[in-house]
Amino acid sequence: MSLLQFQGVDFSVGGPLLLEKVDLSIETGERVCIVGRNGAGKSTLMRLMAGELRPDDGEIRVQGGVVVARMAQEVPQDTQGTVFDVVALGLGDLGRVLARYHHALHEGDMAAMGEAQAEIEARHGWDLDRRVQQVLDRLELPEDADFSALSGGMKRRVLLGQALVRNPDILLLDEPTNHLDIEAIAWLEGFLRQFAGSIVFVTHDRSFLRALATRIVEIDRGRVSSWPGDYENYLRRREERLHAEAQENARFDKLLAQEEVWIRQGIKARRTRNEGRVTALKAMRRERAQRRELSGNVKMEVAGARNSGKRVIEARHLTQGYGGRVLLDDVSATVLRGDRIGVIGPNGSGKSTLLKILLGELVPEGGEVKLGTGLQVAYFDQHRSQLDDTRNALENVAEGQDFIEINGSRKHVVGYLQDFLFTPERARAPITRLSGGERNRLLLAKLFAQPSNLLVMDEPTNDLDVETLELLEELLADYKGTLLLVSHDRDFLDNVVTGTLVLEGDGRLGEYVGGYSDWLRQRPVIAGAARSAAPDVPATPTVAAPPAKRKLSYKEARELEELPARIERLEGEIASCTGAMNDPAFFQQPAAAITAANLALAQLQEELDAAYARWEALEAG
Repeated sequence: MSLLQFQGVDFSVGGPLLLEKVDLSIETGERVCIVGRNGAGKSTLMRLMAGELRPDDGEIRVQGGVVVARMAQEVPQDTQGTVFDVVALGLGDLGRVLARYHHALHEGDMAAMGEAQAEIEARHGWDLDRRVQQVLDRLELPEDADFSALSGGMKRRVLLGQALVRNPDILLLDEPTNHLDIEAIAWLEGFLRQFAGSIVFVTHDRSFLRALATRIVEIDRGRVSSWPGDYENYLRRREERLHAEAQENARFDKLLAQEEVWIRQGIKARRTRNEGRVTALKAMRRERAQRRELSGNVKMEVAGARNSGKRVIEARHLTQGYGGRVLLDDVSATVLRGDRIGVIGPNGSGKSTLLKILLGELVPEGGEVKLGTGLQVAYFDQHRSQLDDTRNALENVAEGQDFIEINGSRKHVVGYLQDFLFTPERARAPITRLSGGERNRLLLAKLFAQPSNLLVMDEPTNDLDVETLELLEELLADYKGTLLLVSHDRDFLDNVVTGTLVLEGDGRLGEYVGGYSDWLRQRPVIAGAARSAAPDVPATPTVAAPPAKRKLSYKEARELEELPARIERLEGEIASCTGAMNDPAFFQQPAAAITAANLALAQLQEELDAAYARWEALEAG
């Protein structure tokens, strides 16, 4: 029997139905990803599942005893107290009593402790106290830490604990990877794979989606459809469905046009007295009027500027600290015109600080930064602070102008915003009423209207739907200027950047060719190569002529004969390991297995380097 079932559910927020005739069930142990355009109703569907909203029509059935818990998309602004307090809050009033008991215990307030203890015992709450402790241990959360002092990633982990403490049969997650760094996303993937209950989630992170989803549920023009299997299967079958739908619509429209010609023949049509044909035409008109067209795609174009100088940014011997920590320790980097550089690092490692130093907005404690000539910078801020909440979307982009000029083409501001899927009514609405995805699209519209040859983007992918993400990828891949990109979206980095700067801790800044997957491949190889090269560092005295080649012993000759096969075998093993690491399934393993694989690859590289060095030594004699 299904844990949760929708039967003919309708829901609207004014205008056409947001969700229409929804038939959907959630089974035991499955992981369902809800996909759809921004504003399609994904979060609304989850709130209906959680019982936070009531449907306009239809029925939602929850099997007896089934617990549904939802983790909010954003961290509530008014959340206060210790980590224990926030997690226990998931248990409602009894959770608040447990929190009071723990505070009294720490403060030595015997009277308050006795009062709370009596209430817990009266309500048989000690089992729930143990459950809170188990959740804290399972998520590795510091129970006495102040919630407000935690990083964004840790706050979201605490909110996950708040949902888990209810011991849910169905866990609802709305954009759980937002504001998490790559390491935290990998941890969350591993944790959710081991979760015993059912999971329903919404995400824009395609790597996360591929790693977890066992079924895809799509919301398209109010209709909800289910697609068993993985994401790639869904994409293929969706294209087939849309193609068939387009063909059927074309056939219908052609028939309707023919019938309209017939009815307009006037007296000839009436003389035939074919009332059935007239009735059928009226039904076709009603059907055509009710058709909901497929949502359009964003039409993005970046306003270009004159080329900058060839050397865009040159940073030498940078040193920077923050709060007693060393962020950068004598590091150097060069950015050339046309480079698309991704900046990778954990939350709090100094990515935003590095960007500010490279752009000349922050003077480093040590070293120097030289900016190239003719730079015109456009900056995308992840906090969207460039948007003025007192203005509507139109005023934010237009800035007092009626027209915007992009690459020699003049557009009215309303028409320009329609390219970013803002209707005239939506463009004139206060931006406080816009969703997170709409606010991101608005900031992109404002950013791309500015002529630029250096584009700086700090987490541009948050809250965007997959279709818009893919269009943004294409736009950035064709951008003629230089790009600096901070993102935790692994697919986005792989598809856009040509090189990465990685904040590796202890003040180190690694520079790698390619995207995120290329960095993963190079990271252990470079570490291994560095270790294997270390014994070769001591200099040898210069000699006037090379020594005479000595004759190899029998054992050395056999070794030289076997070395090519050994080198070939090692290279094959390294290629096999690298191929496995490129597979998204590789990151579905526990963290210990991933670490072990990286170490094994580094060991193989060391052996290969040593084999090459030995081969050269024996060849030299």
